[in-house]
Amino acid sequence: MSSYPQNNTIDGFILLGIFSHSQTDLVLFSAVIMVFMVALCGNVLLILLIYVDPRLHTPMYFFLSQLSLMDLMLVCNIVPKMAVNFLSGRKSISFVGCGIQIGFFVSLVGSEGLLLGLMAYDRYVAISHPLHYPVLMSQRVCLQIAGSSWAFGILDGMIQMVAAMSLPYCGSRTLDHFFCEVPTLLKLACADTSLFDTLLFACCVFMLLLPFSIIVASYARILGAVLHMRSAQARKKALATCSSHLTAVSLFYGAAMFIYLRPRRYRTPNHDKVVSMFYTVLTPMLNPLIYSLRNREVMGALRKGLDRCRIISQQ
Repeated sequence: MSSYPQNNTIDGFILLGIFSHSQTDLVLFSAVIMVFMVALCGNVLLILLIYVDPRLHTPMYFFLSQLSLMDLMLVCNIVPKMAVNFLSGRKSISFVGCGIQIGFFVSLVGSEGLLLGLMAYDRYVAISHPLHYPVLMSQRVCLQIAGSSWAFGILDGMIQMVAAMSLPYCGSRTLDHFFCEVPTLLKLACADTSLFDTLLFACCVFMLLLPFSIIVASYARILGAVLHMRSAQARKKALATCSSHLTAVSLFYGAAMFIYLRPRRYRTPNHDKVVSMFYTVLTPMLNPLIYSLRNREVMGALRKGLDRCRIISQQ
């Protein structure tokens, strides 16, 4: 019999986490902290470069700064609490803290998925309609695209947070995960969750498959435009501008669809934890590297910034 009372508003949950205190897991935990620091520094640096360098004040880099902000908030929502629990050995999270973590997590993942989809439309306009690009992707349109991504993501997060926290939780309060994720939390509810399962699936279909369909449609048009280009150099340049975005899309959607669109009978806690670690920690680290190391303009802005710092330090 569990010793946890049944009062949702007082008691929290126990997060089993992903690491034990074995020598191997200590090394893995250290690696995760290093990845977290790289993600933190990489995304902050990318946001600063885009903000201070006038050459990066274009729609593509504006969207990239929003993507970096989402990644930054996502990794800070998950890793610090996981690290505190691991180092302290307490493994607990309050009921309110769990709800806040769910709200931020779902909002940021949903916003990022929509933004990646709409970034594909930006690439389509840039390649297929270059002469009309400044008009079609004006500052007002860019703000509307970014704002709608944030708005729908936050709405999705609020719906799932309120629904999940409204369920009664009795008996065991042990989550076999390293953070509060809705599918894992639902297993502890002592009520019929079939309606919420349907709601969760509908939200996932909308927030994942809708932007993914925009990506597929946009890149189908892009491919058609590229194939009609007479210059091999123009084709190469067009594909190069899309390669970073396609890499980020593959990392994000591959992991997210594996977690949320699989039938429940195929889910296992170990698989969910490993894949969740991939897109909550590893992907936020990889995105700034993908968009910087493979981008001449970003690398140019970085070198310019380093040269400026070197000159100031020598004065």
